[in-house]
Amino acid sequence: MSSKVLDRDFYLRSPQEVARDLLGKILVSQVHHRPVSGIICETEAYDGEVDQACHARTGKTRRNSVMYGMGGFAYVYFTYGMHWMFNCVVGERNYPAAVLIRAIQPLEGLDIIYDIRSPIGEKHWCDGPAKLTKSLGITAEHNGIDLCNPKSAVYLQPGSDIGEEKVIITPRVGIDSTPEPWKSKPWRFLADLC
Repeated sequence: MSSKVLDRDFYLRSPQEVARDLLGKILVSQVHHRPVSGIICETEAYDGEVDQACHARTGKTRRNSVMYGMGGFAYVYFTYGMHWMFNCVVGERNYPAAVLIRAIQPLEGLDIIYDIRSPIGEKHWCDGPAKLTKSLGITAEHNGIDLCNPKSAVYLQPGSDIGEEKVIITPRVGIDSTPEPWKSKPWRFLADLC
């Protein structure tokens, strides 16, 4: 697999643009010194302090501080006392926005994912944000790493462009307590891959 990674400029755009354009790109992690990867097929955009579903809605904290940095870094957080979530920080410094990677189609290191996820069937190895971090070994140690560095433990590669006819756009999920209009913003992007 190529060592080419998405460059910084890719991330220095709005979260909605990046979330859409991440579909078809490849998320790569190192597990036991071997690459494990998948094609991104579901994302969600989170857009700054005004977005009431975003972690930055109450301002800068120790937990979300990486979101206030330059785009192209990883924001990994723990939720529900058991799950890691992987996000790409996007936009310019001091504007806290990110894209949550919600699902991938496994591509490389299938034997490693099998060992981690068995006896769960392959179709469900990475079809959720907590499932993909488990499959790719992504944890707190990856928070804040530079996704634009091909030597990082986690990075993203160009992959394929997904045509509009294969993209579904919906409101974000799992944010039931978020007030309108934020709850209904069409900021979830799915590719007909998974």
